[in-house]
Amino acid sequence: MSAFETANEHGIAVATLDVPGEPVNTLSPGLADELRLLLDRLAADGDVRAVVLISGKPDSFIAGADIDQFAKLRTQADAESLSRDAQAMMDRIAGFTKPVLAAIHGACLGGGLELALACHYRIATDSPKTQIGLPEVQLGLIPGAGGTQRLPRLIGVRAALDMILAGRNERAAKAYRLGLVDELVPPSILRSVAVAAADRLASRGVPLRASRGGVAGALLDRTPVGRSMVYRQARKQALAKSGGHYPAPLAALEAVRVGLERGIDAGLAEEHRRFGQLAVGDVSRKLVRIFVDTTALKKDDFGLAPAGPVPAVRRLGVVGSGFMGSGIAGTAALNAKVEVRLKDAELPRVGKGIRAAIAILDDRLARRRLARPDHERLVALISGAADYSGFTRADLVIEAVFEELGVKRQVLAEVEQEVRPDAIYATNTSTIPIAEIAAGAREPSRVLGMHFFSPVAKMPLLEVIPHAGTAPAMTLGAVRFGRRMGKTVIVVADRPGFWVNRILLPYLNEAGLLLSEGVPVDVIDRTMTRFGFPVGPVALLDEVGLDVGEKAAGVMQAAYGDRLTPSPVIARMVAAGRLGRKSGRGFYRYSDGKKAGVDSGAYAAMGVRPRQGVSPATVEQRLVYAMLNEAAMAAGEHVVRSARDGDVGALFGIGFPPFRGGPLRMIDDLGPRRVAEVLSGLATSFGERFTPAPVLLAMAAGGRKFHTD
Repeated sequence: MSAFETANEHGIAVATLDVPGEPVNTLSPGLADELRLLLDRLAADGDVRAVVLISGKPDSFIAGADIDQFAKLRTQADAESLSRDAQAMMDRIAGFTKPVLAAIHGACLGGGLELALACHYRIATDSPKTQIGLPEVQLGLIPGAGGTQRLPRLIGVRAALDMILAGRNERAAKAYRLGLVDELVPPSILRSVAVAAADRLASRGVPLRASRGGVAGALLDRTPVGRSMVYRQARKQALAKSGGHYPAPLAALEAVRVGLERGIDAGLAEEHRRFGQLAVGDVSRKLVRIFVDTTALKKDDFGLAPAGPVPAVRRLGVVGSGFMGSGIAGTAALNAKVEVRLKDAELPRVGKGIRAAIAILDDRLARRRLARPDHERLVALISGAADYSGFTRADLVIEAVFEELGVKRQVLAEVEQEVRPDAIYATNTSTIPIAEIAAGAREPSRVLGMHFFSPVAKMPLLEVIPHAGTAPAMTLGAVRFGRRMGKTVIVVADRPGFWVNRILLPYLNEAGLLLSEGVPVDVIDRTMTRFGFPVGPVALLDEVGLDVGEKAAGVMQAAYGDRLTPSPVIARMVAAGRLGRKSGRGFYRYSDGKKAGVDSGAYAAMGVRPRQGVSPATVEQRLVYAMLNEAAMAAGEHVVRSARDGDVGALFGIGFPPFRGGPLRMIDDLGPRRVAEVLSGLATSFGERFTPAPVLLAMAAGGRKFHTD
């Protein structure tokens, strides 16, 4: 079946792209061949005066290249060839003798935007669903089909670098202001306006575009000295943001620079050379693998084979309207578009929770990710009460109350008296085993865990945790609803701490032990942000709340023994009223909710004196290997079904550095034997908690790895 359907409307060929059997259009070598044949035919057709390229997919123009082809590249020569072929395809469009117009609605990303840039004119819809960008750096790559050359020439070097180096998508309105698109129209008239514009271009030619940017644009974008200043500043910002771990932004910057200073042919050559180097590099390999794995997770049913129908969630009940409950409610209304009913013990708390949930929608409205009519419709989905009125209609109830077993059991008992017998009941616990919560349930088969991460609206991961008696249909229903909420979902075993907190707690505990030895707060956190984490472990403790961390550490010690004995400094900080950000002071000071530096008073509260001359290498090794060892141990206990699930969970749940691929991938890269040797050395120096996990020793002896790819 052809991906293109062409209609001639009074001399305008409207070519509708609709790749058969796929939810979105993506560029592939096969599609490129078909497009070449289409252009050859249209060039020879005397009845065609201009061409409109439009998508037949809902809410998607072209979502980018087919990422699978990147995963299959084996040599730099192969990658360079792929880029050269794509550049040639875009050159064919740019040099087409008849005007070619791109009519854009929905995602226009990566190779899709590069194709649009090669067209002579671009019209986009004003829908929030229209997103335009070059996100290749997020895969450790650079645009490889001429994007580094055409975008700066169209909108100026500053605006182009801002998009390319960050890999950020822009709304259509912003793209219009930048000059990236020529017209902005409602979706309902996109086709008719595009045909009219193509007719105009065929009759009058492509209009000249005015220079943009005013005086600053003239000085910085259009003079060699000005551009040199822009390059230096862009390089400085890219290094600061990437920490030097990601080579793609600097490669993209160099491709742009060469093209603007030495001409487009030299720029295209630099682009395909740099693309080839990156595509077979370690960082891109890992980032592409993460993308492929995450995409696969969206379709994975985790081997669940329900005997009966899978519940479809249309109405959601949330018990607990605090920070987590309100976040769940607002995110569910925004993304899953379901009715949400909040319940708390007191009406003022319910009202506060509703306001917090609506604030998530307000933020999207303010950032123009939601149109006002949509915002009003979604706000109307959220309601609440101080009793369980409305819960009889709920298909799913999520409990988000205090992390205390007795309280959670009490809420479960109350909810079971209110809801239908076929409703799913989920507890948002971070450490308590689900089987313990479900022990007194009337229908334990419908009880499971849905562990969201804070803040719910921003954190992409959801752990779904069935206990041994959970019905597969309930688990699958929770998985599918989590995806509707926009989450990447993994199913994990019902063990204390589950997966993410299981591997996180030893890391945080080791940070506490380092603090008790007098290692300065800033040394610990700076070491780990340089390693690649978005925040250091001490700052993370402040964010989580030291009282929450103390309780979680107690649960983990009870489950796993003395190797997870918590550092005494956490209890001392809690006793001193230093709970972290929520109390305004912890290890750091906070002013107006923002971190304002290390609080020197924290050392007195901990009962330690900071010492100098600490080796950052030792700090890094203790913290990293504490996590790696626990990840190996948990994987060996089958807490996660696969190494893929474990690494995606660590990446999205705790911000494990993506360029390292995840803790299990890192063990594979280092080699289980080497990891076990380092752990044995740490155990000798610092204690038995570093004793290598049995699975590491077995893998070292058998020459095995966690990943098979």
